Amino acid sequence: MTYSTTTASSAYPIKFAYWVPNVSGGLVISKVEQRTSWDFDYNRKLAQIAEQSGFEYALSQIRFTAGYGAEFQHEPVTFSQALLSQTKKLKVIAALLPGPWNPAVAAKQIATINNLYGGRIAVNVVSGWFRGEFAAIGEPWLDHDERYRRSEEFIRALRGIWSEENFTFRGDFYRFNSFNLKPKPIDPQPEIFQGGSSRAARDMASRVSDWYFTNGNTPEEIRKQVDDIRAKAAANGHSVKVGVNAFAIARETESEARSVLAEIIAQADPDAVKAFGHEVKNAGKSSPEGEGNWAKSTFDDLVQYNDGFRSNLIGTPQQIAERIIALKAAGADLILLGFLHFQEEVEYFGRHVIPLVRELEAARPLADAAE
Repeated sequence: MTYSTTTASSAYPIKFAYWVPNVSGGLVISKVEQRTSWDFDYNRKLAQIAEQSGFEYALSQIRFTAGYGAEFQHEPVTFSQALLSQTKKLKVIAALLPGPWNPAVAAKQIATINNLYGGRIAVNVVSGWFRGEFAAIGEPWLDHDERYRRSEEFIRALRGIWSEENFTFRGDFYRFNSFNLKPKPIDPQPEIFQGGSSRAARDMASRVSDWYFTNGNTPEEIRKQVDDIRAKAAANGHSVKVGVNAFAIARETESEARSVLAEIIAQADPDAVKAFGHEVKNAGKSSPEGEGNWAKSTFDDLVQYNDGFRSNLIGTPQQIAERIIALKAAGADLILLGFLHFQEEVEYFGRHVIPLVRELEAARPLADAAE
């Protein structure tokens, strides 16, 4: 088996992250058993298992209101800090939502946590999520591209506050006048992640973000996004890394793994899936070109919140490792993972899948030389 060597990321080990289940209901909208809890004791142990199993990042989710099988949710910045207090090297990414968060408040929160925990905090700037949540908390819902314009200003404000003295900014959404934040974050500044698949999302990432998260997809479709975003970033004198969402079902046989997937979908909650799909497709399809996250998702795709089944990390550890390498060859720098039973499956993934990925990465120079 040979792999493309055209991506800038091919020389570096791919990184692994997991979705923090700080929201109830697990990572699938299904009545199937999920031995996963949203409480802190469960998440504390999970974070410790993850950092011992080769995971470098954890991403805390943002939800405001109950719904779609997620009746309870912990606020992500606070929860991220709590996880940092219980770990030694894991980096935790806290989701921030422009609108509810002002960049001055966010910059202060993150700078403080950054100083307390040796720079292990990062942020994920979420540009659009549930319109119903914005209505519930009295926040205006902007058109698709306007949400990304606001997010770009939000990121520019964060970077300016963290790096400049007497920060002054005149934007359409945010204004600052000689604002000084001290203490500033320790160097390097907190990494800034963002999500999206639309043109506006890719364009924003190519200008201001460190990382670009995209929903699960095939290597061929991931490469299209990677080629576009990296070409635009290079033209802007910028560089950006790419994370891909995936839901992993690693079992001893492929048939066992496929049976688990079939059971998840068979026991999906149709009303909750359709309601979730209505909300997120409103966000994705509202992009002018209709190519945002979830714009083309089927019912089965939507059973997992971020199209994680489409990345096809379902099968034996060897099959999953080879598919991760294919995603890496397409330009992925990080795989963001969801699981059915988080604690035991994160540990299994670290013991059985990540070592195989490292073996395949080590073998790549030989494969490249043979091409």
